[in-house]
Amino acid sequence: MKLALFDLDNTLLSGDTDVEWLDFLVERGAAPRDAARANEEMDRKYRSGDASPLDYVRFYLSYYPPHDMAALLAWREEFFKTKIKPLMLPAAQRLIASHRADLVAIITATEPIAAAFGVEHLIATEPQTRNGRFTGDIVGAPCMREGKIEHLERWLAARGMKVADFAESSFYSDSINDRPLLERVTHPVAVDPDARLAEIARLRGWRSLTLR
Repeated sequence: MKLALFDLDNTLLSGDTDVEWLDFLVERGAAPRDAARANEEMDRKYRSGDASPLDYVRFYLSYYPPHDMAALLAWREEFFKTKIKPLMLPAAQRLIASHRADLVAIITATEPIAAAFGVEHLIATEPQTRNGRFTGDIVGAPCMREGKIEHLERWLAARGMKVADFAESSFYSDSINDRPLLERVTHPVAVDPDARLAEIARLRGWRSLTLR
């Protein structure tokens, strides 16, 4: 069996779920209007490496605690239909389908609706809840940068496996932030990569492809 791992934002989707979600909350009046500018700034800072993974996830989760779980779940359903579904790339769905004989997982920062891509396994940051509400913090480490390796190893260990057990392992990502995990697998693939990842892929002979 082979292992196939996929980043979500700007890889399988032509956008970022965190950025889209906060903009959605602003549109619904569920987050202050100045959050839109803060959203752009956090996205820029994380892409440039000026914000840590923990800063990133805590920023987005900070908008959850004022709302009860029922409201957030109702908004999430509307959000998926109106914002995320249009960002799902047909080529990404075909790429996932080409790995049906493999052990497939989406490994990403925050929880998406992986089932929409027909993927059973999701490896993601776990938001902390208390008394049925989000606290604005997380459990454990963010599933970002080096943290993706930690989450992956824990997930595989629960299945009695490790990355080295797979003769072939692939990871598809668009971002330089995923370099640690890209370097861990046997087949790193740069998907519509940012400029820094594109240069590394060129220098190291990694496969590059576009899904757009």
